[in-house]
Amino acid sequence: MSSSTEIHTTNYEVQQLERQLRVQAILIGMSLLIALFFCIAPLGTVLNAATIRSLLALSLAIAFMRFTKWSLLRHQLQHEGVRLRQHAQKVTQQQTGGMVLDGTSNAAPIIIVFASQTGYAEQLAQLSFESLTHETSSSKMVLLEDIATFDIKTCTAGSRLLFIASTTGEGDAPDSAANLVATLADDKLDLSQISYAVLALGDKHYQAFCAFGHQLDRDLHRCGAQRLFDLIEVDNGDEHALRQWQSQLAQISGHHAAQEWQPLPYQHWTLVQRQQLNLGSLGHPVMWIRLQAHQTEFHGEPQQAIWQAGDILEVFPGPAHETLATSLDGTGLKAHHREYSIASIVADGYLDLVVRQAYRADGSPGLASSWLNTQAQIGDTIAARIRSNRSFHAPRPEQPMILIGNGTGIAGLRAHLKQRHEHAATRNWLIFGERQRANDFLFAEELQIWQEQGHLTRLDLAFSRDQQQKIYVQDKLREAGEELRRWIADGAVIFVCGSLQGMANEVDQALRELLGDTALEQLRNEARYRRDVY
Repeated sequence: MSSSTEIHTTNYEVQQLERQLRVQAILIGMSLLIALFFCIAPLGTVLNAATIRSLLALSLAIAFMRFTKWSLLRHQLQHEGVRLRQHAQKVTQQQTGGMVLDGTSNAAPIIIVFASQTGYAEQLAQLSFESLTHETSSSKMVLLEDIATFDIKTCTAGSRLLFIASTTGEGDAPDSAANLVATLADDKLDLSQISYAVLALGDKHYQAFCAFGHQLDRDLHRCGAQRLFDLIEVDNGDEHALRQWQSQLAQISGHHAAQEWQPLPYQHWTLVQRQQLNLGSLGHPVMWIRLQAHQTEFHGEPQQAIWQAGDILEVFPGPAHETLATSLDGTGLKAHHREYSIASIVADGYLDLVVRQAYRADGSPGLASSWLNTQAQIGDTIAARIRSNRSFHAPRPEQPMILIGNGTGIAGLRAHLKQRHEHAATRNWLIFGERQRANDFLFAEELQIWQEQGHLTRLDLAFSRDQQQKIYVQDKLREAGEELRRWIADGAVIFVCGSLQGMANEVDQALRELLGDTALEQLRNEARYRRDVY
């Protein structure tokens, strides 16, 4: 297919989404008009009361189905439309060989590269892309790249690279950054014709604050790349640091005033259920939290709660009316949201979380976990918002899936198993670990039913305190080494969810022993080894 044909096809796909959205809106209106007619239709010999009620119910049901379709299309347009247009822009760059779009002069691209573990860096990269494409003249090209597929060696002279880099665990790079880290380790790599900047994301509660961002900055500078401006650190979404980044984007675009990023609004949810899942446990309480979304509007448009398995819920740690307060934690600083893996799917009709009570180093209880687990009352409003976590989204239904996790990591894995059940994808293998079977087997009944029904092909459980010698999920993995290799040969994907320290690192080591470093990195590159760890 030629480049021009690819661009035409991409734009056509966007237009098709927009056209379908308009058609669904018209059909909703027609269904509601029909329902209105049956509400006011006079009773007669042709239409008796029972018939009118049946037709009214049918019309309303059709209207609701059309609204659901409209909401899904709108969500798809928001998330896919930009991606499709970015594809067209990249094709244009390839077609022009690095020439500017208006054909007046040469211009190397501005490339925004995100290294994201849970989707936040990607979200900021998207906002940066929108700012630059809104403010930058047509003589400059702006591209958006995932660090997993970004090849710095192909950058043309004069390219300006804007890295938005998360740090995971105790100073680690996101899984997707492995290739670039390896490339930058080459002392002979010459990047002297490239300039760059780094927005480093982190959390000062961790000792290695923004460590990967700083590592990236050092490696790029060592290879000769020129800094556009000094690295900017962002602590837990700090608005002042983000405004500093926006100001630098304005300078790059040639505009004096930075475009303000409008923070995504919190949605309002009702707390409808709270149940402790680990009564009698040696560990801290683990609560099953169930939320029901309010029907809300933002800028006059209905906001539908839509998510996929693998996505994150950002929870504001206090009453919804205090989202703009400035001293929720007694420090005089604005309280930041906390992130939880979503444990249910949209088809369930509610959003589930699995929340372990957290404690700070000084022994005081965590803000968000205390709010959800003890302080909020059933029926109270919870302020929260969904964040897409594309790096942990589901594989194709036909691919076998190996799910590995411990503790509250069952949340993200449960959502995937539910989504796989919806698609009749039955080749699923779960390896789960906790302390004691009697007290810590989270969602035991549900998992056992899935196993009996054949939805779980294999279920391996590691309860560390049920025997003298402790057994963990990595031990179960090693015991099943031959089976693991067979599943991988059949195209299986590996999803890991849970604690980074201990479980995730030990599982990674076990996988390297069983499959080899090269094979595991290949799986990572093929998006067949994905992690949501914390």
